[in-house]
Amino acid sequence: MASPMKTNFQPVFTKARKNSQSVEVNSLLRSQIAHLWPTITNITALQKECVSALPQLFLYCQVLQLDDGQLALAAPNAALASKLKQQLPKLQLCLQKAGWQINVIRIKVQVNQALHNEPAEKQCLFTDSALNAFSTLEKNLTGSRHNDELLGALRNLLNRHKK
Repeated sequence: MASPMKTNFQPVFTKARKNSQSVEVNSLLRSQIAHLWPTITNITALQKECVSALPQLFLYCQVLQLDDGQLALAAPNAALASKLKQQLPKLQLCLQKAGWQINVIRIKVQVNQALHNEPAEKQCLFTDSALNAFSTLEKNLTGSRHNDELLGALRNLLNRHKK
């Protein structure tokens, strides 16, 4: 006689069990992380002020820390850090006018921070007849090693300007 087959039986969680788990998680969050909330709100508000003062630079840079009047900012590369450094007096003045006690601003280059590439705004608009001409050219060009790059560029242009 064969022995009964063992199965990996997983108990089914009841609604009461799930509710008790969520209560445990909530209480853990309140007890362990609640003290961080004021810091998070301050840094978020400070980031918004920095964006309003230097909108182009703060597409890529961010506030890291504010401690005893010392503001630490992150830049994704040395070039942006240099541009930001040139604008520090303006930034500090804007922040002080907004009520922030900023005495020193430090910049840290964080190379691993990814740049947020926003889609480029179309700089030129083609008429329908121009797009039709490009489409006709793309269809009539013969595929050869000399025309491959041109065909690829035409396809990209037509894809970008589809309505």
